[in-house]
Amino acid sequence: MKHTMVRANGASFHVAETGHGAPLLLLHGWPEFWLTWEPVMARLADRYRLIAPDLRGFGESDKPDGPFGAQDHAADVLALLDALGIERTGVVGHDVGGAAMQPLARTASERLAGLFFFGFVYPGIGSRMAAPDRLNEIWYQSFNQMEMAPTLVGASQESCRAYTSHFLRHWAYRKNAFDKVLSAFVENFLKPGNLAGGFAHYKASHAGRIAMIKGQAPPLPPITVPTCVRWPEHDPLMPYEWTDRLGETFVNLDLAPFPDVGHFPHRENPDRAAAEIGAYFDRRGWH
Repeated sequence: MKHTMVRANGASFHVAETGHGAPLLLLHGWPEFWLTWEPVMARLADRYRLIAPDLRGFGESDKPDGPFGAQDHAADVLALLDALGIERTGVVGHDVGGAAMQPLARTASERLAGLFFFGFVYPGIGSRMAAPDRLNEIWYQSFNQMEMAPTLVGASQESCRAYTSHFLRHWAYRKNAFDKVLSAFVENFLKPGNLAGGFAHYKASHAGRIAMIKGQAPPLPPITVPTCVRWPEHDPLMPYEWTDRLGETFVNLDLAPFPDVGHFPHRENPDRAAAEIGAYFDRRGWH
């Protein structure tokens, strides 16, 4: 694994890279950083050039000064591709990464060979995000916006471990998916600025989330980049039923469930995750 610091869009980004071949950009979610992709990267390194950046606010990358949302991350990603000399790439992501992939696809479709998603928020979820039976799942999206959140979560190694491990285990169907790297995740989020840096996404996303829930979000143009979605079958945060309107956002859609996993297919079943990613981009002729 090669680790470099790359300057792009006025910031410094940590990028982990391995393999050779056509480039695939891997965009992590929260509470994650580049390391979440390591098992998939190991399985695809003989076929692709795999590039896993820490998004701004996360890992070793620079931290934003305030709220930092999907469009901001998309602008960073586009500048990062330029800095790396990559004209065209496939993109793989979920969660925060999946949110960033949507404005990226709307603004730079010619740079993208295809999109591959696991679970993520998209406009068609609508008011279901705040249905009464979802309230025990989405509470963290409000807590993460509070000024006291980084202080409380980062008060000790124990508090950071308790908070981070809650999501890594609760959202997973295979509960031990992160056990071997949990200490590395806790150490990552205890580094200066990393808790607030990750929480900045929720501050930036709040207004759009409320508008989506109220049915007041402005319509967005559909995404024409060919898209594959392998939505987790057992994600407690984003149920598979929420895929029913994906076709309104993605014009060219290949959708299927990813069985026997929760929110983190790339960690819970990296063999199948890598196989699905590889098969899709093979079908796209991207190799």
